[in-house]
Amino acid sequence: MLDIRLLREEPERVRQAMIDLQAADAPVDQAIALDERRRQILVEAEALKAERNTGSRQIGALMRAGRRDEAEQQKRLMSELGEKITALEAELKQVEADLQWAMLNIPNLPLPEVPVGKDDSENIVIKVEGEMPQFDFTPRPHWEIGVALDILDFERGVKLSGSRFYVMKGLGARLQRALITWMLDVHIQQHGYTEIYPPFMVREACLIGTGNLPKFGDALYRDIEEDYWLIPTAEVPVTNLYRDEILDGAQLPIKHVAYTPCFRREKMSAGKDTRGIKRGHQFDKVEMVKFTTPETSRAELDELVDNAADICRLLKIPYRVVQMCTGDLSFVSALKFDLEMWAPGVGEWLEVSSCSLFTDFQARRANIRYRPQPKAKPRYVNTLNGSGLALPRVVIAILENYQQEDGSVVVPEVLRPAMGVDVIS
Repeated sequence: MLDIRLLREEPERVRQAMIDLQAADAPVDQAIALDERRRQILVEAEALKAERNTGSRQIGALMRAGRRDEAEQQKRLMSELGEKITALEAELKQVEADLQWAMLNIPNLPLPEVPVGKDDSENIVIKVEGEMPQFDFTPRPHWEIGVALDILDFERGVKLSGSRFYVMKGLGARLQRALITWMLDVHIQQHGYTEIYPPFMVREACLIGTGNLPKFGDALYRDIEEDYWLIPTAEVPVTNLYRDEILDGAQLPIKHVAYTPCFRREKMSAGKDTRGIKRGHQFDKVEMVKFTTPETSRAELDELVDNAADICRLLKIPYRVVQMCTGDLSFVSALKFDLEMWAPGVGEWLEVSSCSLFTDFQARRANIRYRPQPKAKPRYVNTLNGSGLALPRVVIAILENYQQEDGSVVVPEVLRPAMGVDVIS
């Protein structure tokens, strides 16, 4: 959530940011008008209460002076004032609710270094690393490789749950499990993160805190009888670990990593990427989340990107880093970099991580603060997150980059201890 003072003091800056973000329909003007009306009501109500207090004292004086008729008239006037105050308080309650709704639907402002662009076609490739694979044969897509090796079963996945579901079996299931464990260990042992194993269902307030609600409710799964929502990413429960808390500044940065399944409706992708395992309603992900001071958050983002890239480098899979332009920023991001692995079978770069700096946008929504010094006034933390990495696209990249002409797949060296085999055949 933005600081309301930004809308009061720099409305044109906020309006221009919404244009750059392709979010010109964001309720900025509505929020400004509601904030102004809220302050007017507070002033009016305070004046009426002061008038009522003065008038109430006069009633007693009139009664003591024997001026009963004037006292009764004063009572009627005070009653009318009370009705006006009650009406203003009711209006204030509605205005505050409407203002809260409007503020929750205004996206974060991009940092000055974010390039202005209309959509993902104007994102900027920052760097490409790794050696592109060379084949003496035409590389096959992962859905052919997986079925031929009997490690992917699409028909039974559809039978169990419908379209965009699949079953991993045998060495395919072991590959998935090995990747999750290995990625967690890299981030814990080499990058200094503390592992979290959170619930996979959360309360509505948690999704509001991270910015998934109210804007993106139609992309989420929920229990219709209770306040339980299946998480779209581990970012939601891990960020909300410190909701409504004041942290000790000496603890920052706090760095957490978590594995969870993720649940998202793919309605926006109907008819797209229907083959294979690139998109699904359920997928696994290892997620990194950071809580930092505003002064250090930008440097922490660079480290976060490098932590994610380290997984790509250790797997020896070509990857690139892409900076998102304004038109392709997420609702909550002030600055974002994607990491994409090359998949030669499908012939495209696949996003395996989005690393974002949210400034204090999530912290304001979730009320996460810290004290820079003992007894100092609390400040909002900055939050960051990034996939480290997201499956199953890493599985796609492994199957397609390490495929052999005979249909087998070489296991990346770093995964062989956990896999127990050097080749999937």
